[in-house]
Amino acid sequence: MPQHKSAEKRVRQSARRHARNKADISKMKSVIKKVRSSKEKEKAAAALKIAVKTLDQLSAKGIIHKNKAANQKSSLTKYVNALK
Repeated sequence: MPQHKSAEKRVRQSARRHARNKADISKMKSVIKKVRSSKEKEKAAAALKIAVKTLDQLSAKGIIHKNKAANQKSSLTKYVNALK
């Protein structure tokens, strides 16, 4: 248990941030799965656009590393381009 008021506040803040980050990571995984599960090129391309935006936002916030976002975008783009 925290012994000081400032420590109590830090516990509250970190819990809020943890919940927000966890929700963002979950959203990222969902949009990636949506792209990967698409078998039609048009639907996959639309889902890719949303996924790229989400990955860019998360990397800008510092929730994921910028290189991880770049690797994910590259991988998803290759997948969509390979569809017929």
